[in-house]
Amino acid sequence: MMKGIVDSHVHFWDPGQLSYPWLQEIPVLNRAFLPAQLAQAAAAVNLQKVVFVQADCVPEDGLAEVAWVTQLAQNEPRIQGIVAFAPLENKEATAAHLEKLKAFPLVKGVRRLIQSEAPGFASQPDFIRGVQQLAQFGFSFDICIKHPQMIDAIELVDQCPEVVFVLDHFGKPAIADRRLEPWAAHIHTLAQFPHVWCKLSGLVTEADHQNWTVGDLRPYLDVALDAFGPQRLMFGGDWPVSELAASYQQWVETADALLSALSETDRQRVFFENAQTFYRLE
Repeated sequence: MMKGIVDSHVHFWDPGQLSYPWLQEIPVLNRAFLPAQLAQAAAAVNLQKVVFVQADCVPEDGLAEVAWVTQLAQNEPRIQGIVAFAPLENKEATAAHLEKLKAFPLVKGVRRLIQSEAPGFASQPDFIRGVQQLAQFGFSFDICIKHPQMIDAIELVDQCPEVVFVLDHFGKPAIADRRLEPWAAHIHTLAQFPHVWCKLSGLVTEADHQNWTVGDLRPYLDVALDAFGPQRLMFGGDWPVSELAASYQQWVETADALLSALSETDRQRVFFENAQTFYRLE
Protein backbone atom coordinates (compact mmCIF):
# COMPACT_ATOMS: atom_id res chain seq x y z
CA MET A 1 0.00 0.00 0.00
CA MET A 2 1.18 3.56 -0.71
CA LYS A 3 2.80 5.54 2.10
CA GLY A 4 -0.21 7.77 2.64
CA ILE A 5 -3.33 9.21 1.06
CA VAL A 6 -4.43 12.74 0.29
CA ASP A 7 -8.18 12.54 -0.33
CA SER A 8 -9.17 15.22 -2.83
CA HIS A 9 -12.91 14.85 -2.25
CA VAL A 10 -14.73 14.48 1.06
CA HIS A 11 -17.94 15.96 2.38
CA PHE A 12 -19.10 16.79 5.87
CA TRP A 13 -22.61 17.92 6.72
CA ASP A 14 -24.88 18.43 9.67
CA PRO A 15 -28.58 18.96 8.83
CA GLY A 16 -28.92 20.50 12.30
CA GLN A 17 -26.52 23.30 11.27
CA LEU A 18 -27.32 24.03 7.61
CA SER A 19 -30.06 23.16 5.13
CA TYR A 20 -29.55 20.34 2.57
CA PRO A 21 -32.86 19.68 0.76
CA TRP A 22 -31.38 16.83 -1.33
CA LEU A 23 -30.70 14.74 1.79
CA GLN A 24 -34.44 14.29 2.33
CA GLU A 25 -34.49 12.02 -0.73
CA ILE A 26 -31.72 9.77 0.67
CA PRO A 27 -32.74 8.93 4.26
CA VAL A 28 -29.62 6.80 4.93
CA LEU A 29 -27.45 9.91 4.41
CA ASN A 30 -29.81 12.34 6.15
CA ARG A 31 -27.84 12.73 9.38
CA ALA A 32 -24.63 14.38 10.49
CA PHE A 33 -21.38 13.16 8.91
CA LEU A 34 -18.46 14.79 10.70
CA PRO A 35 -14.66 14.40 10.90
CA ALA A 36 -15.02 11.91 13.78
CA GLN A 37 -17.06 9.58 11.54
CA LEU A 38 -14.52 9.93 8.73
CA ALA A 39 -11.68 9.12 11.15
CA GLN A 40 -13.58 5.96 12.08
CA ALA A 41 -14.33 5.03 8.45
CA ALA A 42 -10.68 5.57 7.46
CA ALA A 43 -9.14 4.02 10.58
CA ALA A 44 -7.40 1.24 8.63
CA VAL A 45 -6.11 3.65 5.97
CA ASN A 46 -3.16 6.03 6.23
CA LEU A 47 -5.24 9.13 5.48
CA GLN A 48 -3.02 12.18 5.84
CA LYS A 49 -4.91 15.11 4.31
CA VAL A 50 -8.40 15.81 2.99
CA VAL A 51 -10.01 18.42 0.80
CA PHE A 52 -13.59 19.27 1.76
CA VAL A 53 -15.90 19.77 -1.22
CA GLN A 54 -19.12 21.79 -0.83
CA ALA A 55 -22.03 19.53 0.04
CA ASP A 56 -24.88 21.27 -1.80
CA CYS A 57 -26.48 23.08 1.09
CA VAL A 58 -28.93 25.81 0.00
CA PRO A 59 -27.03 28.62 -1.77
CA GLU A 60 -27.68 31.16 0.98
CA ASP A 61 -25.81 28.85 3.41
CA GLY A 62 -22.73 28.68 1.14
CA LEU A 63 -20.54 31.09 3.14
CA ALA A 64 -21.78 29.65 6.44
CA GLU A 65 -20.65 26.22 5.20
CA VAL A 66 -17.13 27.54 4.60
CA ALA A 67 -17.03 29.14 8.07
CA TRP A 68 -18.30 25.89 9.63
CA VAL A 69 -15.69 23.70 7.90
CA THR A 70 -12.94 26.21 8.77
CA GLN A 71 -14.00 25.70 12.38
CA LEU A 72 -13.99 21.89 11.99
CA ALA A 73 -10.42 22.13 10.67
CA GLN A 74 -9.24 23.58 13.98
CA ASN A 75 -9.90 20.20 15.59
CA GLU A 76 -9.15 18.05 12.51
CA PRO A 77 -5.82 19.22 11.04
CA ARG A 78 -6.15 16.82 8.11
CA ILE A 79 -8.70 19.23 6.57
CA GLN A 80 -6.28 21.28 4.46
CA GLY A 81 -8.45 22.61 1.68
CA ILE A 82 -12.01 23.71 0.96
CA VAL A 83 -13.81 23.74 -2.39
CA ALA A 84 -16.59 26.23 -1.78
CA PHE A 85 -19.90 27.02 -3.42
CA ALA A 86 -20.18 30.25 -5.43
CA PRO A 87 -23.13 31.53 -7.53
CA LEU A 88 -21.00 31.88 -10.67
CA GLU A 89 -23.93 32.35 -13.05
CA ASN A 90 -25.15 35.39 -11.10
CA LYS A 91 -23.09 38.16 -12.68
CA GLU A 92 -23.94 40.83 -10.09
CA ALA A 93 -23.07 38.64 -7.11
CA THR A 94 -20.07 36.63 -8.32
CA ALA A 95 -17.15 38.98 -7.64
CA ALA A 96 -18.46 40.01 -4.20
CA HIS A 97 -18.95 36.36 -3.23
CA LEU A 98 -15.43 35.42 -4.38
CA GLU A 99 -14.00 38.33 -2.37
CA LYS A 100 -15.68 36.92 0.74
CA LEU A 101 -14.27 33.45 0.03
CA LYS A 102 -10.80 34.94 -0.27
CA ALA A 103 -11.00 35.82 3.45
CA PHE A 104 -10.88 32.07 4.29
CA PRO A 105 -7.32 30.76 3.78
CA LEU A 106 -8.48 27.14 3.41
CA VAL A 107 -10.55 27.92 0.30
CA LYS A 108 -8.61 26.62 -2.69
CA GLY A 109 -11.33 26.30 -5.27
CA VAL A 110 -15.00 26.59 -6.16
CA ARG A 111 -17.70 24.15 -7.18
CA ARG A 112 -21.01 25.23 -8.60
CA LEU A 113 -22.89 21.96 -9.20
CA ILE A 114 -23.82 21.47 -12.84
CA GLN A 115 -25.17 17.89 -12.69
CA SER A 116 -28.76 18.83 -11.84
CA GLU A 117 -28.95 21.77 -14.27
CA ALA A 118 -30.49 21.73 -17.75
CA PRO A 119 -28.29 21.06 -20.80
CA GLY A 120 -26.44 24.21 -21.83
CA PHE A 121 -26.13 25.60 -18.29
CA ALA A 122 -22.33 25.34 -18.18
CA SER A 123 -21.85 26.86 -21.62
CA GLN A 124 -24.07 29.92 -21.12
CA PRO A 125 -22.13 33.22 -21.32
CA ASP A 126 -22.93 34.45 -17.78
CA PHE A 127 -21.71 31.21 -16.24
CA ILE A 128 -18.55 31.16 -18.35
CA ARG A 129 -17.80 34.75 -17.33
CA GLY A 130 -18.26 33.77 -13.69
CA VAL A 131 -15.85 30.85 -14.03
CA GLN A 132 -13.32 33.07 -15.83
CA GLN A 133 -13.25 35.33 -12.76
CA LEU A 134 -11.82 32.48 -10.65
CA ALA A 135 -8.40 33.02 -12.23
CA GLN A 136 -7.86 36.42 -10.62
CA PHE A 137 -8.61 34.92 -7.18
CA GLY A 138 -6.36 31.92 -7.73
CA PHE A 139 -9.26 29.47 -7.34
CA SER A 140 -9.65 26.19 -9.24
CA PHE A 141 -13.01 24.85 -10.43
CA ASP A 142 -14.49 21.40 -9.75
CA ILE A 143 -16.65 20.19 -12.65
CA CYS A 144 -19.46 17.99 -11.33
CA ILE A 145 -21.61 16.78 -14.22
CA LYS A 146 -23.39 13.72 -15.52
CA HIS A 147 -22.01 12.16 -18.71
CA PRO A 148 -24.55 13.78 -21.12
CA GLN A 149 -23.19 17.20 -20.04
CA MET A 150 -19.61 16.45 -21.16
CA ILE A 151 -19.97 18.58 -24.30
CA ASP A 152 -20.91 21.59 -22.16
CA ALA A 153 -17.87 20.95 -19.95
CA ILE A 154 -15.57 20.84 -22.99
CA GLU A 155 -16.96 24.19 -24.17
CA LEU A 156 -16.51 25.64 -20.66
CA VAL A 157 -12.84 24.68 -20.27
CA ASP A 158 -12.09 25.80 -23.81
CA GLN A 159 -13.28 29.32 -22.93
CA CYS A 160 -11.45 29.50 -19.57
CA PRO A 161 -7.77 28.84 -20.38
CA GLU A 162 -6.58 30.73 -17.26
CA VAL A 163 -8.52 28.54 -14.81
CA VAL A 164 -7.43 25.07 -13.66
CA PHE A 165 -10.23 22.49 -13.63
CA VAL A 166 -10.76 19.07 -12.16
CA LEU A 167 -13.48 16.70 -13.34
CA ASP A 168 -15.25 15.07 -10.39
CA HIS A 169 -16.18 11.37 -10.53
CA PHE A 170 -14.98 10.86 -14.14
CA GLY A 171 -18.01 12.91 -15.28
CA LYS A 172 -20.39 10.22 -13.94
CA PRO A 173 -20.28 7.70 -16.79
CA ALA A 174 -23.08 5.13 -17.26
CA ILE A 175 -21.27 2.33 -15.40
CA ALA A 176 -24.44 0.51 -14.29
CA ASP A 177 -25.53 0.35 -17.96
CA ARG A 178 -21.99 -0.67 -19.07
CA ARG A 179 -21.96 2.14 -21.65
CA LEU A 180 -18.60 3.66 -22.59
CA GLU A 181 -19.47 5.87 -25.56
CA PRO A 182 -19.78 8.74 -26.20
CA TRP A 183 -18.35 9.36 -22.71
CA ALA A 184 -14.95 7.85 -23.56
CA ALA A 185 -14.51 10.02 -26.65
CA HIS A 186 -15.47 13.12 -24.65
CA ILE A 187 -12.98 12.24 -21.88
CA HIS A 188 -10.19 12.15 -24.46
CA THR A 189 -11.29 15.53 -25.83
CA LEU A 190 -11.43 17.05 -22.34
CA ALA A 191 -8.00 15.67 -21.44
CA GLN A 192 -6.44 17.43 -24.42
CA PHE A 193 -6.73 20.65 -22.40
CA PRO A 194 -3.61 20.70 -20.18
CA HIS A 195 -5.41 22.78 -17.53
CA VAL A 196 -7.93 19.99 -16.83
CA TRP A 197 -7.32 17.24 -14.24
CA CYS A 198 -9.56 14.36 -13.17
CA LYS A 199 -10.62 12.72 -9.89
CA LEU A 200 -10.63 8.97 -9.46
CA SER A 201 -13.76 9.17 -7.35
CA GLY A 202 -17.47 8.40 -7.25
CA LEU A 203 -17.31 5.33 -9.48
CA VAL A 204 -18.99 2.82 -7.17
CA THR A 205 -22.08 5.01 -6.85
CA GLU A 206 -22.43 5.12 -10.66
CA ALA A 207 -22.22 1.29 -10.75
CA ASP A 208 -24.77 -1.21 -9.41
CA HIS A 209 -24.64 -0.33 -5.69
CA GLN A 210 -25.19 -3.88 -4.49
CA ASN A 211 -23.35 -5.95 -7.09
CA TRP A 212 -20.49 -3.92 -8.59
CA THR A 213 -17.08 -5.48 -9.10
CA VAL A 214 -13.60 -4.06 -9.78
CA GLY A 215 -14.03 -5.47 -13.29
CA ASP A 216 -17.12 -3.29 -13.85
CA LEU A 217 -15.06 -0.17 -13.11
CA ARG A 218 -11.85 -1.09 -14.94
CA PRO A 219 -12.90 -0.08 -18.51
CA TYR A 220 -13.70 3.44 -17.22
CA LEU A 221 -10.43 3.68 -15.30
CA ASP A 222 -8.53 2.54 -18.41
CA VAL A 223 -10.10 5.33 -20.49
CA ALA A 224 -9.40 8.05 -17.90
CA LEU A 225 -5.86 6.85 -17.22
CA ASP A 226 -5.12 6.70 -20.94
CA ALA A 227 -6.53 10.22 -21.39
CA PHE A 228 -5.14 12.05 -18.35
CA GLY A 229 -2.18 9.85 -17.42
CA PRO A 230 -1.08 9.40 -13.80
CA GLN A 231 0.16 13.02 -13.86
CA ARG A 232 -3.38 14.50 -13.82
CA LEU A 233 -5.40 11.85 -11.98
CA MET A 234 -6.05 12.18 -8.22
CA PHE A 235 -7.74 9.93 -5.69
CA GLY A 236 -11.04 11.07 -4.16
CA GLY A 237 -13.11 9.22 -1.57
CA ASP A 238 -16.45 10.98 -2.17
CA TRP A 239 -17.25 9.99 1.42
CA PRO A 240 -19.92 9.71 2.76
CA VAL A 241 -21.88 9.52 -0.53
CA SER A 242 -19.68 6.55 -1.43
CA GLU A 243 -21.12 4.68 1.59
CA LEU A 244 -24.20 4.00 -0.56
CA ALA A 245 -22.10 1.42 -2.43
CA ALA A 246 -18.87 0.78 -0.48
CA SER A 247 -17.10 1.39 2.80
CA TYR A 248 -14.24 3.89 2.77
CA GLN A 249 -11.66 1.16 3.13
CA GLN A 250 -13.31 -0.89 0.38
CA TRP A 251 -13.11 2.05 -2.05
CA VAL A 252 -9.43 2.70 -1.21
CA GLU A 253 -8.65 -0.99 -1.81
CA THR A 254 -10.64 -0.90 -5.07
CA ALA A 255 -8.78 2.18 -6.32
CA ASP A 256 -5.53 0.50 -5.33
CA ALA A 257 -6.49 -2.61 -7.33
CA LEU A 258 -7.49 -0.50 -10.34
CA LEU A 259 -4.04 1.16 -10.30
CA SER A 260 -2.05 -2.00 -9.59
CA ALA A 261 -0.32 -1.93 -12.99
CA LEU A 262 1.22 1.50 -12.30
CA SER A 263 4.71 2.02 -10.95
CA GLU A 264 5.10 2.94 -7.28
CA THR A 265 5.98 6.52 -8.36
CA ASP A 266 2.80 6.87 -10.42
CA ARG A 267 0.59 5.37 -7.71
CA GLN A 268 2.14 7.85 -5.30
CA ARG A 269 1.15 10.63 -7.69
CA VAL A 270 -2.48 9.52 -7.87
CA PHE A 271 -2.92 8.81 -4.16
CA PHE A 272 -0.84 11.61 -2.70
CA GLU A 273 1.04 14.16 -4.76
CA ASN A 274 -1.42 15.27 -7.44
CA ALA A 275 -4.11 16.46 -5.02
CA GLN A 276 -1.47 18.39 -3.07
CA THR A 277 -0.21 20.06 -6.24
CA PHE A 278 -3.63 20.81 -7.71
CA TYR A 279 -5.13 22.25 -4.51
CA ARG A 280 -1.86 23.87 -3.34
CA LEU A 281 -1.93 22.18 0.06
CA GLU A 282 0.67 22.92 2.71
